[in-house]
Amino acid sequence: MEYVSALLPPVVMAAFFIALVVTIVKSQGGPNKAKEDAVVDAALARAEATRQADGSAGPGRV
Repeated sequence: MEYVSALLPPVVMAAFFIALVVTIVKSQGGPNKAKEDAVVDAALARAEATRQADGSAGPGRV
């Protein structure tokens, strides 16, 4: 019976990990991809605008 208690935690963790990977793979692409891309693009544009407004040097600038 000790082997059951020794194997249970890794089996449970493996099951949760597999479920997490399946969820991540299923959520890639599809109708949400454009919405997620738009959110990331907006955040990058905001960060770029803030950086330019501060006058700080960006990559490749001195």
